[in-house]
Amino acid sequence: MEAVERFLKEHNITEVESTLPDMTGNARGKFYPTKKFLAENGGRLPESVLVQTVTGDWAANHNDLVDPTDRDMILAPDAATLRAVPWAEEPTAQVINDCYTSDGQLHPLATRTVLRRILTLFEQEGLKPVIAPEVEFYLIQQNPDPDYELKPAVGRSGRQESARQSYSIDAVNEFNPFIDTLYSYCEASGLDVDTLIHEQGAAQMEINFLHGDPLNLADQVFVFKRALREAALKHGVFATFMAKPMQNEPGSAMHLHQSIVDIKTGKNVFSKKDGTFTETFYNYLGGLQKYIPNAISFFAPNVNSYRRFAPDIAAPINMKWGIDNRTAGLRIPEATPAATRIENRFPGADCNPYLAIAASLACGYLGLKGKLQPTKPTYDAASEDGDTVELARTLEEGLRLLEECPELRELMGSDFVDAYIGVKRAEFETFHRVISSWEREYLLLNV
Repeated sequence: MEAVERFLKEHNITEVESTLPDMTGNARGKFYPTKKFLAENGGRLPESVLVQTVTGDWAANHNDLVDPTDRDMILAPDAATLRAVPWAEEPTAQVINDCYTSDGQLHPLATRTVLRRILTLFEQEGLKPVIAPEVEFYLIQQNPDPDYELKPAVGRSGRQESARQSYSIDAVNEFNPFIDTLYSYCEASGLDVDTLIHEQGAAQMEINFLHGDPLNLADQVFVFKRALREAALKHGVFATFMAKPMQNEPGSAMHLHQSIVDIKTGKNVFSKKDGTFTETFYNYLGGLQKYIPNAISFFAPNVNSYRRFAPDIAAPINMKWGIDNRTAGLRIPEATPAATRIENRFPGADCNPYLAIAASLACGYLGLKGKLQPTKPTYDAASEDGDTVELARTLEEGLRLLEECPELRELMGSDFVDAYIGVKRAEFETFHRVISSWEREYLLLNV
């Protein structure tokens, strides 16, 4: 706690947001006056927050996952995650905690624990993963009534976009005041954001992060989502990471670029000196191809996520790979040997970054250990026709595929997988009870 106390004093912090990422990747925690935060040395929180659904309910197997007395878990602030809260009205800091059980073990149901668990497996092999996320999002008009469809935000010209504006500079400049605020928040929060572009959708953008340590990058995406929403609210609009917020607009992804370096040499183990791929690369890629279908619920964790997966749209529903081929689910960007990497294009922007990164690395790790081989690369548009690998099209189906995979269960933790499936099944059943406008429109008088 010495480093934490030093940071708080140096920045004259009067309030601390003590947070942890829940199953959805959103912030749970407490607000503390600085003196109280330091006195509690991290504090405590009910462990039940780790198994809460997006609707605030609990899974049917809730009492099998956590103690029925709803006991506390112990929070341990990670000093490396201390950041200012630039949107706060008084000097405020935020910190991300690791969660521990009462006997001093990392809590198996905490999403940060799951990512640490996977990183330890690589470390034991003398390897260190490197990650670079690309996060897409929409700016939309404020929508207090969920019965109304969402509409893209209006820029400074007062007009909505009416055509695809991929990579348009002028389309980004429509929201320049918001972007200035966003970048100032990111800088004050110490986020390693790189480029920002306009994506295909109306008022849809993408921000890229510099490559680095997976846990650090997951923390940064966690903080970035909060910063983005606050910047949007300051300018009178909403920001959303829903995978498919609007019917006639493309979905939003969180593409994951990943490579592996040798801890001793610091060299990328995916590439030889002449730029050709190593056997390690092929094994890792083979693991992604084999296990991503079973891990899809970590990349598409919500009922809305699966609306992004459909033929003839940007999101892939194939398990093919190709060099600089964006129609394949697994893209290999053209790069120098040191920068050779695999881009996993399956995760949606709505995923929990800790779990999506952990799951992607786990799939690759299983490929390394099993010396799996990928299919041949595809050089044409990766047509979905003839692809024999089935990708789930609903959350319920994705959870069944996870349940049927003992290899992922072992790596991610059996208790955690039970908790995840329980929470997400509860969300699915809650959604399934809602009668949609489509059903009323086409079935009411026609069946």
